[in-house]
Amino acid sequence: MDETLHNFPLGIDSLYPLTMDLIVTLQCQDQPGIVHAMTSAVLACKGNIIENQQFTDAPTNTFVMRTRIESEQTLDQAKSAITEGLAHLSPTLTFRPTDSRKRTLIMATTESHCLRDLLYLQELNEMPIDIVGVLSNHETLRPLVESHGLAFIYLPVATMGKEIAEKEILDLIAKEEIELVVLARYMQILSEKFCQILDGKVINIHHSFLPGFKGAKPYHQAHERGVKIIGATAHFVTPHLDEGPIITQDVAHVTHSATPEDLIAIGRDIERRVLSQAVKLFAQDRIFIVGARTVIFQ
Repeated sequence: MDETLHNFPLGIDSLYPLTMDLIVTLQCQDQPGIVHAMTSAVLACKGNIIENQQFTDAPTNTFVMRTRIESEQTLDQAKSAITEGLAHLSPTLTFRPTDSRKRTLIMATTESHCLRDLLYLQELNEMPIDIVGVLSNHETLRPLVESHGLAFIYLPVATMGKEIAEKEILDLIAKEEIELVVLARYMQILSEKFCQILDGKVINIHHSFLPGFKGAKPYHQAHERGVKIIGATAHFVTPHLDEGPIITQDVAHVTHSATPEDLIAIGRDIERRVLSQAVKLFAQDRIFIVGARTVIFQ
C-alpha cells in the first residue's frame, strides 16, 4: 500500500474548514464607506464575498445591498461580527443561510391557478419556500391542498366576522413563525390593522397591469373598452387597496377577436407566472422596499 495514502488523515473534510453560505441584506442612508465597511466586516468573520449587488436610490438617498458570503464561523458568530462592523451606519440588516427556506402561508378563496403553480414549483424544488399550510374562506380548494400533504385551514370569514378571522390568522402566523403570506387570489379585503402588523410580508396578485380596471368582472370591463394588452401585477399589501409597492408585472397582447373568456384564460396564465416570480424574489431576499416602490436585484 502507498505509504502516503496509508497515512492520509481519515475524514477528508477535516482538511478544509467547514463553510457557512449566508445571504446578508443591508439598507441604510447613503454615505461614504458602506462597501468598505461591509468588506471589512466580512473579513472580520473569516468570510469571503461570493456575490454582491448594490444600488443607491437618489430621491430617498437610500442605499441597499445584497451580499452572499461564505464564512468559517457559525451563523451567530458571523452575525455578531458583521453587525458590530456595520453598527456606525445604523443599517437595517437581515441574515439568512442560503439553504434555509422562508416559512410561508398561502391564502386563497376558490380559484386555483396561482395556488397550483406555487405547489408545483415547490415540488420541483424551484420555489425556495416551505408552505406551512393553505388558508381559505371556502372549502373548494381542500381536496387540492390535502392531496399535496399540506394543512388546509378553513376560516368562514362571512360567518365569523373579519375581526375574529383576522385575529385567528395572526395567531396562526405567530405560532407557526410565518415569514411570508401569499394572497393567491384571496378575495377578501384585509383590515388596515392587519396590513400594518404584516407590513412588507404580504404579497398579493392583482388581475391588472396596475393601475387598471377595478371592481367586479375586470376582464369584462377590459373587453368592453377594447383593450389591446392585459396584464397582472404582484405587489406588497398595504392599507391602501391595490396601491402597495409593485414587485413584478407582465402583459400579453390581445386583439379585438378575444372574448371575455379568452381574456380570463390569458390573464390566469399571466397571474400565476407573475405571482410565482414575486414569491421567488422575496424568498431569495432580492426585494427592498424603498419608500412607495421596490428595488429588486435579479
